[in-house]
Amino acid sequence: MARAVHDHSSSAGRRALLPLAPSFLGTAQPGFESTARLVSLCVSTALVGGELTADEGRRLSRAHQTAVHFLTGQDELAGSARWWFPVLDRVGRSESFYRTFVAPEHAAEAVSVTARAADDVRLRGLLRQCLAVAGCAVTASQSIVGGGRAPV
Repeated sequence: MARAVHDHSSSAGRRALLPLAPSFLGTAQPGFESTARLVSLCVSTALVGGELTADEGRRLSRAHQTAVHFLTGQDELAGSARWWFPVLDRVGRSESFYRTFVAPEHAAEAVSVTARAADDVRLRGLLRQCLAVAGCAVTASQSIVGGGRAPV
């Protein structure tokens, strides 16, 4: 996601992103929740403020529906997730496939759509929001490991 923001920023915008780089250390977490939250945030931003073609609107809506499914267990899986999830889930690979391949593609497309109607400040703001979401996920998982309770 950060790479997509970087790629769609101007030279000055890229320099402004540099101080955020250390914030990404330690944010990768296993599980659907943090990844689905990031996808949901990026896609929601694109759906609200982006200039979408009909195909992009369908793909991003399906990406959002899939992310919401992983977060809440509600809604049906959408798009190609209806096919790959059951197969990969049987062999314990659905989470890593989503986190490594599917979610980055969904987030990158959402950032690309958002970038058409946004400036560097808005993209940097989206990146900061994603860092906040990732930071909350890291804090929650560390708290649970330390014997605390997960936030509701």
